[in-house]
Amino acid sequence: MTEYEYRCPACGPFAVRRSMGSATPSAPCPACGQDSRRRFSALPVRRVGSVLADALRRDEASADHPEVTSAVPPRPARPRAPADPRHAALPRP
Repeated sequence: MTEYEYRCPACGPFAVRRSMGSATPSAPCPACGQDSRRRFSALPVRRVGSVLADALRRDEASADHPEVTSAVPPRPARPRAPADPRHAALPRP
């Protein structure tokens, strides 16, 4: 469903929800019933954050020229043993 904007000459703007492409050039005002003309407005455009914008740019760039991996990435470092000597006696996975 898409929201279409109309403007009643007496009551002001109101919105009507209809399926996409089924909007009519005029619609009756829900308050007074007077014939109201459809308003055309810009689509709502949102800005994305810099982190998401960088990820989208990298994704778009890799579509034509993907990065090739030549080696297996190194394993992450194992966590260091705690300083408490009693922990050394605990079972290890």
